[in-house]
Amino acid sequence: MDHRSMVGLSKRMSRALRHEPARLGLIPDRAGWVPVDDLLAALRVDRADLDTVVAGNDKQRFAVERGPDGIDRIRANQGHSIPVELGLPPAVPPERLYHGTGADAVDSIRADGLHRGGRHHVHLSADVETARRVGARRGGAVVVFTVDAAAMARDGHVFHRSANGVWLTDAVSPGYLTPGR
Repeated sequence: MDHRSMVGLSKRMSRALRHEPARLGLIPDRAGWVPVDDLLAALRVDRADLDTVVAGNDKQRFAVERGPDGIDRIRANQGHSIPVELGLPPAVPPERLYHGTGADAVDSIRADGLHRGGRHHVHLSADVETARRVGARRGGAVVVFTVDAAAMARDGHVFHRSANGVWLTDAVSPGYLTPGR
């Protein structure tokens, strides 16, 4: 599978598992899991291609496991706009986390902070390089904000860490943010 095909299938899988499962006749359980065979049929792809995307996705967006019923299942690790309970326990974050964004969003973020929008959480990165990559996905200039996660945690904000290392929280107020370059 070439890189372009892999990216295209990854986007289709993300839409199906994170945003519009019903559109494809998929019914995720409360934790967002869908039988692999159901996703394969809905997307009309084979298991080898799905496994290639899961293994080769640079952001490790998907998890595959054998369910208690013996059936292989798949879900997105985070980023859902549909109701899901990922079952992630609270976690103590590192002192600093990072959020990459386009330069056009800087003024709004400085004024209002980071909000989850239509998703369940704000997504934060553990390192500047990952935040920069995330911020660059829409093209244009990228600004990376530093989040004072240690202060947020001391002030009672709850963090979770997804299976692929993305840090999640409900919101980040402007006082905890420092814009970078």
